[in-house]
Amino acid sequence: MNASNFDIDVGARLRELRIRHGLSQRALAKRAGVSNATVSMIEANRISPSVSGLRQILAGIPLSLSEFFAEAKPAVEPVVFRASELKEIAGGKISFRQVGGNLEGRSLQMLHERYKPGAVSGKAMLSHQGEEAGLIIRGRMLLEVDGRRYELNPGDAYFFDSRKPHAFKNIGEDDLELVSACTPPSF
Repeated sequence: MNASNFDIDVGARLRELRIRHGLSQRALAKRAGVSNATVSMIEANRISPSVSGLRQILAGIPLSLSEFFAEAKPAVEPVVFRASELKEIAGGKISFRQVGGNLEGRSLQMLHERYKPGAVSGKAMLSHQGEEAGLIIRGRMLLEVDGRRYELNPGDAYFFDSRKPHAFKNIGEDDLELVSACTPPSF
């Protein structure tokens, strides 16, 4: 993940939120289970965290990825979001483009996801409160939920309790593209 892929300065945003929550770099690192140097280098934009790495650090605040990348709410909430207005909340081998910039107070998160060939959702299985659903648009996906594996192709869909350990992987030779939704927002 590269800070230049975002509309915001990841390091400055992490520092701002850490200070707002009254945490030193050392305290945040201890809560998140990472080294103090990792937090320091991210804040200085000397390293760019992976999606799962940033999620782990934000768990020490606690804060979701969507809250991290949230912008101030506009006076009138938009109803339509043009393709160019979708908010990129990941980068690199996996792209998560979120519908709506600020999900504060929302109970649903919707994403347009793209995985490069071989890309996986992370080294560790995911697990979070709520439900998750998705529809494969293009490519082939391996979905693992609670120890069971499923191969999905274009037009196939999934829907599960996201408290169960789960992971996603592009098993095709081309990009995997899907639209997903989770409740409550978990990024």
